[in-house]
Amino acid sequence: MHTVVANERLSPNVVRLVVSAPRIAQVRQPGQFVIVRRAAGAERIPLTIADAAAGAGTITLVIQAVGKSTAELAALEPGASIQDVAGPLGRPTHLVDTSPVICVGGGVGTAVVYPIAQALHQRGVAVTSIIGGRSRHGVILERELAAQGEVIVCTDDGSYGRRGLVTDALRDLLGRTTVSAVYAVGPVPMMQAVAALTRPLGVRTIVSLNPIMLDGTGMCGGCRVTVDGQTRYACVDGPEFDGHQVDFAELQERLTTYRAFEQRARARLPHACKIGL
Repeated sequence: MHTVVANERLSPNVVRLVVSAPRIAQVRQPGQFVIVRRAAGAERIPLTIADAAAGAGTITLVIQAVGKSTAELAALEPGASIQDVAGPLGRPTHLVDTSPVICVGGGVGTAVVYPIAQALHQRGVAVTSIIGGRSRHGVILERELAAQGEVIVCTDDGSYGRRGLVTDALRDLLGRTTVSAVYAVGPVPMMQAVAALTRPLGVRTIVSLNPIMLDGTGMCGGCRVTVDGQTRYACVDGPEFDGHQVDFAELQERLTTYRAFEQRARARLPHACKIGL
């Protein structure tokens, strides 16, 4: 059992959960994730390790409550337990050594680019982070990313920072700066749009994919994606891939496979777990 040490709400439907996992905290690397199962019989949820404290034996998970299982996890109070936290899984991020680098985070994807930006900064690479949300309430981890370098905030409605999409800010930045790489994590359309911007410029672009995933070991095949015309498995070959080679249309279609089932499960949630959904 893994004890919940802290639960902090970052936005109306996103929480930062600090969980006891000493062995994972000792060895995790940026880009890796865990498979979480709240209790016996519960759904397995892949979650990026957003941070870790080896001395305290804890890892940090940023959870967006979008369905029954994530809402139940997000509702856990300090002292509660999670039965299974398996990891670290996936390949660590390939970190470049040449400045500057741009990290682009859309919504809860900001929690995935944060450990990447942190690791790049520690290597002495200059990092600019572009993060966004639909409104000010959807912007997360701005303060943490500011400690790693410049941060540009975008909101769809203009309620905070720059009005517009993260890709608008990225286009402007690429127009006046030569960068060594772009790391992008967020909704599939956002990552696809980032790759479309960087492709003609020849800028290396790394995206972290979020396909349906069950075991995290490559055995179930649920997380298969097409990269450069070949089948890859996000859990063991990724989750990060060359954004210029990903079949985003296929990924988007497969992500909607169980949408109707998720909606029915969400409708059965207790009222307390629906807060923020």
